[in-house]
Amino acid sequence: MQKNIIYVLLMLPLLSCTPSVQLQAPDKPIEINLNVNIEQHVRVSIEKDVKQAIDKNKEIF
Repeated sequence: MQKNIIYVLLMLPLLSCTPSVQLQAPDKPIEINLNVNIEQHVRVSIEKDVKQAIDKNKEIF
């Protein structure tokens, strides 16, 4: 009987420690940098320039 009481008394501190989860929003906004559009624009411009040069000088190519 005394062993059971000792076990219960030893378990009480463990039961009082309960884990908790907290969610908190960040102070600063999230920044996403996308440079994809600039690269695509440059490629399209170069392709148009090359196509125009080929149309003007068909005998070279």
